[in-house]
Amino acid sequence: MAVPSDVEARITDLRARLAYHNHRYNDLDDPEISDADYDVLMRQLGALEEQFPETAAADSPALKVGGAVSATFAPVVHRVPMTSLDNAMDGAELSAWGKRLVRGVGGEEIAYVCELKIDGLAISLRYEGGELVQAATRGDGRVGEDVTANVKTIRAVPHRLMPAGGVGVPEVLEVRGEVYMPLASFEALNAAALAAGERLLVNPRNAAAGSLRQKDHRITDKRSLSFWSYQLGEVRGGPDFRSHHDTLDLLRTLGFPVNPNVRQFTDITGAAEYCAQWQEQRHDLDYAIDGCVVKVDDLAQRERLGFTSRAPRWAIAYKFPPEERTTLMKDIMVSIGRTGRATPFAVLEPVFVGGSTVGLSTLHNQDQVALKDVRPGDTVIVRKAGDVIPEVVGPVLSLRPADSQPWVFPMQCPCPLGSELVRPIGEANIACIEPACPFQRDQRIIHFATRAAMDIEGLGERTVFQLSEAGLVTDAADIYSLTVEQLLQLEGFAKISAERLIAAIQDSLHRPLVKLLTALGIKHLGPSAAEGLSREFGTLDAIMNAGEADLAMTEGLGGVIAASIVAWFAKPANRELIEKLRAGGVDFGNVVVSRLPQILAGRAVVVTGTLQHYSREEAEAAIKGRGGKSPGSVSAKTFALVAGADPGASKLTKATGLGVPVLDDVGFVHLLETGELPAP
Repeated sequence: MAVPSDVEARITDLRARLAYHNHRYNDLDDPEISDADYDVLMRQLGALEEQFPETAAADSPALKVGGAVSATFAPVVHRVPMTSLDNAMDGAELSAWGKRLVRGVGGEEIAYVCELKIDGLAISLRYEGGELVQAATRGDGRVGEDVTANVKTIRAVPHRLMPAGGVGVPEVLEVRGEVYMPLASFEALNAAALAAGERLLVNPRNAAAGSLRQKDHRITDKRSLSFWSYQLGEVRGGPDFRSHHDTLDLLRTLGFPVNPNVRQFTDITGAAEYCAQWQEQRHDLDYAIDGCVVKVDDLAQRERLGFTSRAPRWAIAYKFPPEERTTLMKDIMVSIGRTGRATPFAVLEPVFVGGSTVGLSTLHNQDQVALKDVRPGDTVIVRKAGDVIPEVVGPVLSLRPADSQPWVFPMQCPCPLGSELVRPIGEANIACIEPACPFQRDQRIIHFATRAAMDIEGLGERTVFQLSEAGLVTDAADIYSLTVEQLLQLEGFAKISAERLIAAIQDSLHRPLVKLLTALGIKHLGPSAAEGLSREFGTLDAIMNAGEADLAMTEGLGGVIAASIVAWFAKPANRELIEKLRAGGVDFGNVVVSRLPQILAGRAVVVTGTLQHYSREEAEAAIKGRGGKSPGSVSAKTFALVAGADPGASKLTKATGLGVPVLDDVGFVHLLETGELPAP
């Protein structure tokens, strides 16, 4: 059967586009599209070539690995090809791969080694007689680039190997791994670029690749690159290996950095759980990962499974949901916040990224727009990492329309008053300074009702705008005089929804003092400092009447926040708002000031599971009453994890991996009494 003409045309188009984007990514370190967009195109081509095998072509991008070799560096022929990896995009695809492997080894049990997929640049290190003699990029998988001088500037890469732990140094040892840029180094480079008014780096992977391929190795040396080893290539005169983890043990013994998060599993279910865990915890690391790699551990089974034309059958990359995509920026608009700050934001062609569909993204301020040089009509790279606010990274300049013009920040407020926008000398932000600006008023009310503040469920932006337009609210205190009958006048409200909102407003009358302080929107005063004030002073009236010096002595405040608090309460309009809230029934959440010894000051203690003598809330209150903090997640800064019955598995796993002490009920009581960890 002849291949339909539209299919042939689509295959030709996909091959051309993939070849182009492959060149920009691998050869120029300047991609136009995200990895996720590239993967979509590649999977489309692979599906069509599988459906219509008669279209097969030796030069198809689906059969290629990496890119061409640059003329800047001498070519290096890999004695053992550096192949790519096939991808699994979810748990179902990973499970299906595992079933294929079991069939491929005749039903034998398979053990797996799981590793983090570092978002960097693949590298091959060749040692002869223990000396590093050559470092090469992957290139097209068969021929790479000689970057030996640049790699030798990386502190994590050994220059000479010495026998250790009873293990000798092989005559020839080829070590493969990933060169990457730590996130701290990436952020420092971008901070320096921002200060110098230079273009920002797009992401750590491109930064690492560009740094490694510098003509001058002294530039590479300044980029603080690092390295993880994960595989062997050619080995002569070395020990016999039976498993992949045996090879990793050799690498560790000889002084190579092996990622500490490598794990072994006896079935594909354990491997899938590992991938799911790291998908949740990917931002807890000081380097970027974009997935996990799952490998068959037994080397004899690997031999039997073999390779496809471009990848081993015995390994697969489990790709995390994309955190970068490309899309069209349709416009740049300006929003006015509760303080009058004018913030430019991008109106995007909606795109699914970071687990949700993104249609808007902040552009921060005038200088950021100019520095990134993003313009309406640009194709832009959008990044969304976890719960972080979506960010426009920058434009794809090669796709910019020919008639494009730089965007100019408007100097008139978009509110009905049309007041002038002002940028004070020495400040980065432009602001509307008109106190009567209705946009500022509405945003103050919206902030007051947010979860971090008074947590009034159902009182979101749309409802606040409706109430404001109807003249029912002019400040946050007015919401406490709203009635069901008034809400029924608004579009979208029925009796049940109106009653629910009124009930939510009434519930908020009794929020803790820290919530009210946050809700007032005092400049520089966030939830953490508000909690310190609540513990120290106990009542809103005490805080209102405190002097700047007394406020500044509160833990976590300092002079700037103290001055801002005093200035806010000094304004008659703000005092009137407080009295109006009091008259509306807000009880100001007065708290009993803790007089317990602050033996946990500055320490973070996380609680998980069910304790015998404390509820979760009581345990957290006991920690905070002694000056400590009780965040909801474990990090490297956690002092201890208190684990009761049925604790969260992810918190326990992370605490163990980070070396955070885990306490039971008895240990927790000891900590509260002494401020110290119990003896082991």
